[in-house]
Amino acid sequence: MDPSSHHRAGRRPAGWVGFARSFLVCATFMGLALIGFVAAVDPYGLRAAPGHPPGPIMDANQRLSYPQIARGGPFDAAVFGTSTARLLDPQALDAAFGVRFANLAVNAATPDEQGRLAALFLGRRPIRAVLFGLDAPWCAADPPARTAHAFPDWLYADRVPGDVLRQVSLRSVTTAVRAGLADLGLTRARIRGDGYAVFTPPEARYDLARAQAHIRAGRVDSAAADAPELPMPALDRLDDLLGRVPAEALKIVAFMPVHAGAQGSPGSAAGRREEACKARAAAIGKRRGAVVVDFRRISPLTTRDANYWDALHYRLPVAARVVSDLARAVATGRDDPDGIYRVLAHP
Repeated sequence: MDPSSHHRAGRRPAGWVGFARSFLVCATFMGLALIGFVAAVDPYGLRAAPGHPPGPIMDANQRLSYPQIARGGPFDAAVFGTSTARLLDPQALDAAFGVRFANLAVNAATPDEQGRLAALFLGRRPIRAVLFGLDAPWCAADPPARTAHAFPDWLYADRVPGDVLRQVSLRSVTTAVRAGLADLGLTRARIRGDGYAVFTPPEARYDLARAQAHIRAGRVDSAAADAPELPMPALDRLDDLLGRVPAEALKIVAFMPVHAGAQGSPGSAAGRREEACKARAAAIGKRRGAVVVDFRRISPLTTRDANYWDALHYRLPVAARVVSDLARAVATGRDDPDGIYRVLAHP
């Protein structure tokens, strides 16, 4: 056998060991560099606080993005709810009530998820106003704790060592890169810094026939509902949250104006359940000094198909009207003369 072949065979393991060592060093260096990059950019606002506002909001997943708004920024008021409250423009609310609103309404959020976000916001700043937009799950006897969307509990808890490692993922690296580009003015934030984003299609593309098809598909079965006397545990959570708000702050609870087809018909099981829910919310509002306003009723607004994209989501002009109507309800304490809303409680 050629002696040189033994020499080559002996060198091969040493070469592979060197390659493996170099690979591990490079991989470790790159991993630490990525962790450092994500920590420096802080795409999910772990360092956000009232005196340390978050950077640009680049992840469109509200459950990931909104904790940083709840932790930081110049806000002393917030909207909590689902997509039926998401089109309420904080800038319009600021003008109406003289405070600094963030809109933290999350698409398809359960009452528990809304409560977690509200608790995060309320525990970190002076509060001058809150607005809770209520939907059907608040009236349920057994509301789900979570939806199918993953909920990042760690983002809603107090910071602990190692949080920076928990936010390191391919998604967070991508989000951090986008945030860095936004800081350099090379791209735009996905969501406005106060949480507001128009998630409905452009108004110029509105198609009434298409909207009516969606409205028909979203009609509720008025017979399928919990009995009025069954408990409504989510309202207990609302009671607790309102109790955390300073007595001098403005507290608004509003049943949002979904289309009449998505409401329980008067006298039906669903209708009776909704009326019982509103009565319990009104009692909570009276005890907590809150204004409780009911837009979730059969009215000229909710029976007009052209006001809606589907059974739940109204158009931008309706959102503007809801803000002005809320300001009027707070100022006067009286029902709308056209029947658009009722004032169920007023301090």
